[in-house]
Amino acid sequence: MKIFCIGRNYVDHAKELNNPVPSEPLIFMKPSTALLVNNKHFYHPDYSNDIHYEAEIVLRVCKNGRSVQPEFASRYYDSVAFGIDFTARDLQDKLKAKGHPWEIAKGFDRSAPISKFIPLDGLKNKNEIEFQLKRNGEVVQDGNTKDLIFQFDTLICHLSKYFTLHTNDYIFTGTPAGVGKIEIGDLLEGFIEGEKMLSCQVR
Repeated sequence: MKIFCIGRNYVDHAKELNNPVPSEPLIFMKPSTALLVNNKHFYHPDYSNDIHYEAEIVLRVCKNGRSVQPEFASRYYDSVAFGIDFTARDLQDKLKAKGHPWEIAKGFDRSAPISKFIPLDGLKNKNEIEFQLKRNGEVVQDGNTKDLIFQFDTLICHLSKYFTLHTNDYIFTGTPAGVGKIEIGDLLEGFIEGEKMLSCQVR
C-alpha cells in the first residue's frame, strides 16, 4: 500500500508557513512504517525538538486505477478517516534550506496516526466534511474540505497520472491553518462531523 500526502492544500495553511500557494498538487509520500493505528501512543523521537501536528482528512482508494479521467474519479474512493501528518519542522527547515528532499522530516516511523475509516455515504456532504483537532481539550485546527485548493476528484486524477492507484492506498489530503508544536504529555483528539475519531497521547 502507498501513503500519498498533499502539501499546502489550504490557502491559510500555506500563508501561515510563508509558502506560496501551489498551482498544482504538491505531492510527497510516507512509508507504511509511518502508520500509527488503534489510538496508540506517539513516542516523541529524540532527533527533533520541533514536531508539529497537521490534521487531515484521509481518503481510502477503493479500486485500482491509472490515468483516471475526471468523470470517473469519484468511483475510486469510498471512505475517509482522520489523520495527523506529524512533521519534524526543524529537520524540514534545514533540508529545505539546502534544497534537499525532506522525507526524514515527514516519513519517520509512526508519523501518520490514523483513525478507523467511515463510509462517505454516511456523511451529510462528502464535499464539505468538517473536522477538528483538539490539543489537551482546546480546538487548535478547525477545517472543512470545501476549502481545499484541490478537491478529492482532482487529487485522484493528478496522482493517477503518475502512479497506479491500488485498493487501500491512502491519500492525506492536506491540513488547514493552525498547525503547531507538540509536547510530551499532550493529548491530541481528532473529530469528523463532531464525532471523535482519533485519540493520540504524546509520550
